[in-house]
Amino acid sequence: MLTEKHDLTHEFPEFHDRIHDLKMHDAHFAKLLNEHDELSQTIYRSEIEVEVHADDYLETLKKQRLALKDELFQILRA
Repeated sequence: MLTEKHDLTHEFPEFHDRIHDLKMHDAHFAKLLNEHDELSQTIYRSEIEVEVHADDYLETLKKQRLALKDELFQILRA
């Protein structure tokens, strides 16, 4: 199964520098970004079948990742 990259700099390349700056200087942003990256890694490992998770649990993880991405995007646009 092919999977897509979901890291924030891939999702929002126009905010590359801002992502880096916020990650270095905004603890709240860095925490949210870390949570997003951890969820993405867990989802990726499930999609390539390194780890096995129930479909409903995987969907919950994807929804959590999307909510974090939305929150991170709002911070980037502020």
